[in-house]
Amino acid sequence: MADYVIVTDSSCDLPDRLAREYEIVVLPLSFHIKGKDYFNYLDEREMPISEFYSQIRAGEPCTTSAVNVAAYKSAIEPLLQQGKNILDIAFSSGLSATYSSAKIACDELSEKYPERKIFAVDTLAASLGQGLLVYLAACLQREGKKIEEVRDWVEQNKLSLCHWFTVDDLNHLKRGGRISGATALFGTMLNIKPIMHVDDEGRLIPVGKVRGRRASLDALADHMEETAVNPASQTVFISHGDCLKDAEYLAAEIKRRMGVKNFVIGNVGPVIGAHSGPGTMALFFLGTRR
Repeated sequence: MADYVIVTDSSCDLPDRLAREYEIVVLPLSFHIKGKDYFNYLDEREMPISEFYSQIRAGEPCTTSAVNVAAYKSAIEPLLQQGKNILDIAFSSGLSATYSSAKIACDELSEKYPERKIFAVDTLAASLGQGLLVYLAACLQREGKKIEEVRDWVEQNKLSLCHWFTVDDLNHLKRGGRISGATALFGTMLNIKPIMHVDDEGRLIPVGKVRGRRASLDALADHMEETAVNPASQTVFISHGDCLKDAEYLAAEIKRRMGVKNFVIGNVGPVIGAHSGPGTMALFFLGTRR
């Protein structure tokens, strides 16, 4: 058994079964909708993901909150008291204050428990991109790698973790300030779909546009073909905003083009979904560059 625990937060969007299988400690971010606060647990105990997207489709506004320092300390300190070391792999600092909270908590606990190893890594990643890094770190842990080896691997490889997104409804990007009202209006009229990625600073950036939903899904596969490293040997992660059939289409297209055999398909959780909306599709893999 490893002498360290991998900790992350629920913006990783990992399927709950994987988090439990690899014994990953997942701290929930929170979201506020219809006048009530909910914790975003991976097992959906406070709100099923289908209900969340139903409310978003009905036009309910939703806001999200980062994990704070106190929550990190209360989750991590009992593990330290049990003699465990900590590797925290956190949500992108370019999108959330969660990493900042994690780093402060880890630094404060390092002073209190100088005999323990406590590391925080800024993934500069989001959704199942963050989840893929956490999963690969957990695989290395199972192989017997030491905490420093896993930390260093994540730091050295996180900018090779490619994120490609598209959304079905431009109005959610308009509400989040990512595009103008005029762009959303004319884009919707012309059936324009944006192609976005997470850049080297961990921010979600529009990089292109195509006409039509199917073309936008194919564009995600195109980008993977351009940059993926040995794609057939990878486990590719796909997350979706309540549009499973589109995710299955994308997986089939990637399998046809690149021979990929292993996929993990999961939901875009409330933390990302509140800003990207239903119909979001995201693809994650290791490549030559982001």
